[in-house]
Amino acid sequence: MRRTIGAVAAVAALAAAVSGCGSTKDTAGGGGGDGRIGATVPLLTSPFWQAYNNYVPGMAEEAGLDVLPTVNADNDTQKQITDINNLLNQGVRGLVVTPLDSAAIVAGLDQAERRGVPVVSVDVAPESGKVAMVVRADNRAYGTKACDVIGERVSAGKVIQIMGDLASVNGRDRSEAFRECVRTRYPKLTVLEIPADWQAEKAASGLEGLLTANPDVKGIYLQAGGVYLAPTLQALERKNLKFPVGDPKHIVLVSNDGIPQELDAIRSGELDATVSQPADDYAKYGMYWLKKAMAGETFAAGPTDHGSTVVETMPGILEDQLPAPVVTKENVDDDSLWGNNL
Repeated sequence: MRRTIGAVAAVAALAAAVSGCGSTKDTAGGGGGDGRIGATVPLLTSPFWQAYNNYVPGMAEEAGLDVLPTVNADNDTQKQITDINNLLNQGVRGLVVTPLDSAAIVAGLDQAERRGVPVVSVDVAPESGKVAMVVRADNRAYGTKACDVIGERVSAGKVIQIMGDLASVNGRDRSEAFRECVRTRYPKLTVLEIPADWQAEKAASGLEGLLTANPDVKGIYLQAGGVYLAPTLQALERKNLKFPVGDPKHIVLVSNDGIPQELDAIRSGELDATVSQPADDYAKYGMYWLKKAMAGETFAAGPTDHGSTVVETMPGILEDQLPAPVVTKENVDDDSLWGNNL
């Protein structure tokens, strides 16, 4: 669903109300880099987030942190803010959050800051508020990489991008970068768009309509393979437009996530490529940075000890930009891909 300014205001009001209810003694601040922590996931209807959710307990244990069971926001922004406040009222000493809405999450971050509880944001950066670190890959690079894969295979014609939630910086970054890349590098391509909000049903209905009106589409960019791959393949099959990679009638398909289902689709010739988001490293380095923040460490931009670079994406917001490789038929069996090691 699209989140509006009114919805953000409602979330902020909800956060203020919840924080005053049923509060316990504030035991969150101070102390060393250990103790009980909380973690949220945005939804569990995507195989990507199911995988991340499964990685969290082990990565927390590896970091020496005692994590409560992850809390599923179920794609509901207001529920996510309530969940954060509930975790704070349970006395957690740190939080790893995965924001649904980059603006609305600020209400939850403000509550954590007032309690002295450090927060690491995974996958999605907030628009403002205090976080010790954002752990994600460069989402603009996702859009650019997908554009290049399609542009190298399609010389001219219509291409579709099935977008994520534009209230999320991820949805905006991927969409803007894909458009810009097509415009500057592949001007003979025309971009058609489906605002699908990370929802399979919206992707399916939007794609059905576009394919009916534009049966000559040459490529499709799926911003989230975990929720968009299955409905995309089903829609192509219903329209008699599903042909294997290498067939002259094949519609080039590129996705984001790197889940096992995408890797299998690459092997079977249904999918050309995906950009592999590191679900395992999101969990691992979310805990890594939280452990340090709970110990009172502060951070600066620069190279890390794990092959990535911390950049300041906006004043006060540091982001550990993890690698996210393009996966094709040539490297789909690489053992270093998390999707091959579940």
